[in-house]
Amino acid sequence: MNAGTLEVELAPQGSLAERIRAGGAGLGGILTPTGIGTDVEKGKQIIHLNDRDYILETPLRANIALIYATNADHFGNLSYFGSTRNFNVVMATAADIVIAEVDYLHNEPLNPNNVIVPGIAVDYIVAKEIVK
Repeated sequence: MNAGTLEVELAPQGSLAERIRAGGAGLGGILTPTGIGTDVEKGKQIIHLNDRDYILETPLRANIALIYATNADHFGNLSYFGSTRNFNVVMATAADIVIAEVDYLHNEPLNPNNVIVPGIAVDYIVAKEIVK
């Protein structure tokens, strides 16, 4: 049996988040000075602009994103509590299929002021509890 190979790419967390955001927004990539002069720049295009070097980081997209939210309604709208907003929001825009695990699925629509990810970005909801 062939064990195969695993490709690993070093990515600073901020650059990773921006690459995902670029993928969700349909951008061609981002320019960042983070990683210049380190292993992070190996094999990547360097662009010199305004007397400074930048790494061109290409956008990232996923086939499937598994995200978490505190609340959802039957329209797929999601709201978050605390730090769970971080990568969940950008991943919801950068995947072909989005599956949201939620603590509470509400029968009533969420307050629009509390919606962080609109239901148009969510394909499936897996709820721990249904609130009537």
